[in-house]
Amino acid sequence: MNILKARQAMACAACVVLVLSCAKAAAAADILIGNAQSQPESMTVTPGGEVIVGSASSPYVYKVRAGSTSAEKFIDASAEGQGTFFFGMLADAAANTLWTCQLTPVPNTNPVQRHTALRGFDLKTGAPKLRWNLPGDNTTCNDFAIGPDKALYISDTATGRIYRLASGASAAELYLEHRNLMGIDGITFLNGTLYVNNVWFNKLYRIPVDGEGKPGAPVDIWMDQPVSGPDGMRAARGKLFVAENGSGKIAAMTVHGDTAHVEVIKDGLKTPTGIEPAGDTLWFTERAIGKAESVPMPK
Repeated sequence: MNILKARQAMACAACVVLVLSCAKAAAAADILIGNAQSQPESMTVTPGGEVIVGSASSPYVYKVRAGSTSAEKFIDASAEGQGTFFFGMLADAAANTLWTCQLTPVPNTNPVQRHTALRGFDLKTGAPKLRWNLPGDNTTCNDFAIGPDKALYISDTATGRIYRLASGASAAELYLEHRNLMGIDGITFLNGTLYVNNVWFNKLYRIPVDGEGKPGAPVDIWMDQPVSGPDGMRAARGKLFVAENGSGKIAAMTVHGDTAHVEVIKDGLKTPTGIEPAGDTLWFTERAIGKAESVPMPK
């Protein structure tokens, strides 16, 4: 009888190990977005688990339905002009809107200049909802974050500007322009505070706000190890999650005042540019090989 109980206990233990292994495997994904040349730059995840990815080599935005391992075209902007492509992606469930950055090269310019636009699409159907062209002859709409005030904050890499689109508005206004923001890329709110990174100069900044709500000069956050090409950035569980396109890493940053502790989550990646925490899963893109992938969220 003791032998039988021992065998049953061993069988149960094996089942537990198998279930845990399967659960861990289910939390990881490796999905080709169109093809290896699609250059998935930014990504977002809907509350229903759909993964939405923009292409930096084509005029398409792709969707991967929850539970699927294949991508389908969700938005087609091929009529917008030759060379049109997409950067930032953000699912705004409260507004049923997919926010995107659409970039179109200006013909016959050397070096190449781009006109860019903030585009809003219906999150479920992909139908166009809003278009706002960033002011200037050469702009780079790159990424966004939704603030505590429900406004959308937009980074413009080429001009060193942050724009603010108030909830329900049809046009954004200049929020902050500063020389340290030349090269701004990732943008996100952590505990109500706005943080941005600089992909050109490998920097992380906090944007201070005075008593009247006006932003001040970016505050340099000292990081305890070098980062190279900080790109997409999102906040979750009290940390900043960053894709480093120059070093092939994704990392978590814990900010304490004007310093940040950097913890590498995964390295050896091929140009990671987008990152998105979603529940117990951390998604990221590998632009150089056309993939969207995920790992379990670090504890």
